[in-house]
Formats: sequence, C-alpha cells, structure tokens
Amino acid sequence: MRSQDRTRRLTLPRGWALAALSAAVIATSAMAQMVPQLSGPEGDKMQEVPADPLPKWIVDDIRRMRAYPEQPPIIPHSIDGYQLSVNANRCLSCHKREFSQDAGAPMISITHYMTRDGQMLADVSPRRYFCTACHVPQADRKPLVPNSFKDMSELGVTQAGSE
Repeated sequence: MRSQDRTRRLTLPRGWALAALSAAVIATSAMAQMVPQLSGPEGDKMQEVPADPLPKWIVDDIRRMRAYPEQPPIIPHSIDGYQLSVNANRCLSCHKREFSQDAGAPMISITHYMTRDGQMLADVSPRRYFCTACHVPQADRKPLVPNSFKDMSELGVTQAGSE
C-alpha cells in the first residue's frame, strides 16, 4: 500500500500540464514578435540583390596610428594571394623575428611567442599563427556608422610631467 500512495503523490493533475503548455506557446509567440527583421527589404525574398563592389585596399605601406591602446595594427600592404594555412604562413616570411631585419618589416610582437600562461616559446604560438584573425587590411570605404571618437590629446588632457 505504501508504494501505491507514493505514486499518487508524484503525479500532477492534468490541468497543470495544459497550463504549462499554454504558457510556453504564449511566451514563444511573444518572443517571435520581439525579434527584428533580419532579411532585406519586403517583397520577393528570393530576389537577387546586386553585391556592393569590392573595396579598394589601402596599400601605401604607411603605418597607421592605432585607435585604442591594445588594437592590433592594420596591414598596410596587399595580402592578395598570401597563403595562410596550417602548413604555410606567408606573413611570417617577413615579420618573424629572424627575418624582419632583412625584409625591413616590423617584427611581430613578443606576445606572439608566448603561451596563455606567459611562458616563452621558441616559435610563434599556435594561437597567434593565423594573423588575419586579428590583423586586417584597411579598405578605402566610408564608415558604416558615424563616429565622434576623440583622442585624449584632442580633449585637452595634458601628459603627466608636462606642467
């Protein structure tokens, strides 16, 4: 008899299941109404839209100032045709420590030779091997959104010790 009493306590009335199902349906429909439209203009969804022309890369080999302190430097030259795979990395043929002086290219940062724990390695860290994960070429395009950023030097902040 005790086992029969136990099973009765664990079962819920049928009304609870119906209420839970109704709440889930209502919540799902409310969430669907809050999601913004992610597709293009209204009308034929399968209509072909012309692609924007490919941007012109800035390839003047002039180093650009960084926008913020930890920003990875941009690539100031063309990288069309560069092989970047597990077996080959064309960037390292000029920017690796042992080749940078002969190539006249800036050496990659010492942080690229470190593990996550700060241990120095003899070669480039595998997590820093794929350069274009962080470094990108600069395109000659107008900004997608307006930018009103001002550097600290433009705001009239004086450097320490300049008083």
